Amino acid sequence: MEKRQLGSSDLFVSKMGLGCMSLGTEENAAKEIVQHALENGVNYLDTADLYELGQNEEIVGKAIRDVRDDIILATKVGNRWDDVEDGWRWDPSKSYIKSAVKHSLTRLKVDYIDLYQLHGGTIEDNFEETIEAFEELKKEGLIRYYGISSIRPNVIKRFLSSAAIDSVMMQYSLLDRRPEEWMDLLDENRVSIVARGPLAKGLLSNKMLTKASAKVKENGYLDYSYQELQETLGCIHKKLGDNRTMNELALQYNLAHDSVAAVVPGASSVQQLQENIDAVNAGSLSSEELDMLKQLTKLSRYEQHRD
Repeated sequence: MEKRQLGSSDLFVSKMGLGCMSLGTEENAAKEIVQHALENGVNYLDTADLYELGQNEEIVGKAIRDVRDDIILATKVGNRWDDVEDGWRWDPSKSYIKSAVKHSLTRLKVDYIDLYQLHGGTIEDNFEETIEAFEELKKEGLIRYYGISSIRPNVIKRFLSSAAIDSVMMQYSLLDRRPEEWMDLLDENRVSIVARGPLAKGLLSNKMLTKASAKVKENGYLDYSYQELQETLGCIHKKLGDNRTMNELALQYNLAHDSVAAVVPGASSVQQLQENIDAVNAGSLSSEELDMLKQLTKLSRYEQHRD
C-alpha cells in the first residue's frame, strides 16, 4: 500500500490507517482485524486513551506485540475520566498530559508513541502549557511527534502558529467537505490531514442509506436533509457507480487531495476492512470523476469557533 509522509516528520504512513475505536472488546476478533490490516500493507494504527476507557489501547497493545517496530502507532490524550464518577472531562494541562502518556504506554505495552494527539481543544485552553508538555515528551523520547484531533478553526490556527505539529485529524468526507477551506494553510505549514469519518457513518459505504440511523432519517446529516441525502447519494451512484463502488469514490475522493496523508476508517470485521483496503488500492479518481463529485456535493464551512 502506498505510504505518504506525515507533515514534515520522518513518519510515512499507509494511505489508509486503521481506526481502532470500532474494534470492539473481544480480543481475538480485534486481533484478527489488526493482523489482516498489517498483512495488507496498513502500517498506521490510531487509537485513543478514551476508547473503552483504556481497554482499546490494551487490546491494540496485545495485537501489535510482535510487530511494534513495523507500525506507526498513534493515540490521543485530553479526555480525563480518572477523577470523575461518570463520563469524562476535558483536561489539556501539562501535568495531566505527562501523567496520561505513561498510562497509555503501559496499556499499549510500548516504550514510545509515534504520534501523540491532543483529543480536542477549545480556544480558552492554555495552549502554551499544552505545547510545552508535548515538546518535553519528545525530548524525553516518550513520543516521536505530535498533532491535534480537532475540527475547530480557531484551535487549528492557534496550533499552526504556535506549535510544531505534523498532523491535524479532521472529520472529512464527501458529505463533510469543510476541511477543504484549510488545506492551503495546512500545506503552507507542512501539516498533514488525517481524515477520520471518511465514510460518513457508513452513508458513503456500499450499503449507503441502509446504514442511516433513526436520527439521520429524522434530522439528516450535517448540511443535508434526509431527502437531500437520498438525492445526492442517488446521483453519485447513478453517474459514477457503474465503474466504482461507493467506498472507492469516498476514500479516493479524500486521497485525491495532497493535504491528506491518510484516511482512517474504522472496521468492526475483516470483511469491512477488506472492502476499504480494496477501495484505497483501486485506481485514483480521474479529473472528470473528481469534478463530478465536487459538483454533486456541498462545499460547506465551519461557522462556529472562528476568530
